[in-house]
Amino acid sequence: MAALPLRDSPDMYGRVTRLLHWTIAALMLWQFLGMALRLIFGRRDFVSFFVGGHALVGTVLFVLIVLRVVWMLANRKNRPDHGDGLLGLGARLGHLALYAVMATVPSVALLRAWGGDRGLSLLGVEVFAPKAVPVEWTQTLAGAVHGELAWVMLALIAGHVVMVGLHEGMWRDGTLARMVGRR
Repeated sequence: MAALPLRDSPDMYGRVTRLLHWTIAALMLWQFLGMALRLIFGRRDFVSFFVGGHALVGTVLFVLIVLRVVWMLANRKNRPDHGDGLLGLGARLGHLALYAVMATVPSVALLRAWGGDRGLSLLGVEVFAPKAVPVEWTQTLAGAVHGELAWVMLALIAGHVVMVGLHEGMWRDGTLARMVGRR
């Protein structure tokens, strides 16, 4: 078997795309697990293990998502095709929605931190100083959409996983193999 290429090709996703995809997936799983535990158990001590780094993990996700979008655009002519017809259009629109929501959720959280009275420090480094008077519209916007869009993102991710299952189980077209490394 030939070595996996760094860049994407029409036959498969390359090493960088796969690394970004699966790292983002693992970090998102961590975020959703923490938030689900918080919803179920409240702010108990063991939940803080999962939720305590939410801002740090979210910021890392934001950086990885930006890198993923840049890498996707740099490889857009070489990536595996989503296909024609209604299914291909659905795949393109589904990925577009997923990318848009993935970028928006951490963006509004960072905006809330920038305009908030708590600021944002990551690993002891102050990113945004606390505001003496919070910027109200940043708090209102983030309060209205951050959590809600995160659950929309979870629904989009679930749809993404279901479609992979259909591709593998029903159509047997090698979609999963292009992303996990068997191809």
